[in-house]
Amino acid sequence: MGEVAARAGGFVPEVVWAAGVPSSAADTVAAARVLASRVDLLLFAGGDGTARDVLEAVGDSVPVLGIPTGVKMHSAVFAVNPRAAGEVAAGYSRLRDAEVVDRVDGSPRLFGYLRVPDVPARVQQRKIGSSGVSPEAVSGIAAELRSMVMPGELLVLGPGTTTRAIAAVWGLDVPALGVNVIDGEKVVAADVGADELLELVSGAAAHIVLTPIGGQGFLLGRGNQQLSPEVLRAVGLEWLHVVASEAKVVALGGRPLLVDTGDDSLDRAFPRYVRVVTGWRRTILYPLNERQS
Repeated sequence: MGEVAARAGGFVPEVVWAAGVPSSAADTVAAARVLASRVDLLLFAGGDGTARDVLEAVGDSVPVLGIPTGVKMHSAVFAVNPRAAGEVAAGYSRLRDAEVVDRVDGSPRLFGYLRVPDVPARVQQRKIGSSGVSPEAVSGIAAELRSMVMPGELLVLGPGTTTRAIAAVWGLDVPALGVNVIDGEKVVAADVGADELLELVSGAAAHIVLTPIGGQGFLLGRGNQQLSPEVLRAVGLEWLHVVASEAKVVALGGRPLLVDTGDDSLDRAFPRYVRVVTGWRRTILYPLNERQS
């Protein structure tokens, strides 16, 4: 529940709830209830399931903010990265009601609302499910990618229904939730892990294809930890391609695309704008990782 990590960081924490081993959702609910009357802002680390536990515990009695831990999250109660959580906690002036959403039986379900700081550039939006990409757009994106890749070069496809649809255009079946590696007309590795992926791309010519999470804009750091900083450096950021339907880009409402690799120096190395491939010979120049001064 955080005591060990806090002590390891040199802090002397006050333990308000003695959790079981291992801790459970009931421990999260109990600890949040104890803290609700003692704090001005309740910070928690976890994903959508933890957000549900916090909602059950505190409702709208105290503002909250989630610290993201790397999983793909549907709820709109999380900062865009841990550093942003600290920046928001240090000072905010307004609150808003934010959705708590979790997947149940494979589909997102709204469980309620938590009050969170209203800092749009630092607190993520709710994930918007895919409405599908038109066959014409998918075919165009697939053709554009093929024109960028030379024979013998590897193509690393990030997770997503868009990237899976692109692979299908090439006659390949890959899982939508994994990272997959393609060489020409064959799948070299499906649902590959970080270590195997690093081995495949090290010393090889490779490209990485990513599609942003709908409504949130995350390219890296949410549900694709296989694309580690080591893998990204081995491939080179100049060989990273972003693909999306025009509708997905419009749904961002001008908010920037985001990366959260866990490596601050690598995050800063990304360009301020990236080209988003939306079809054959069709690209949009879009802001990436907009920072506040």
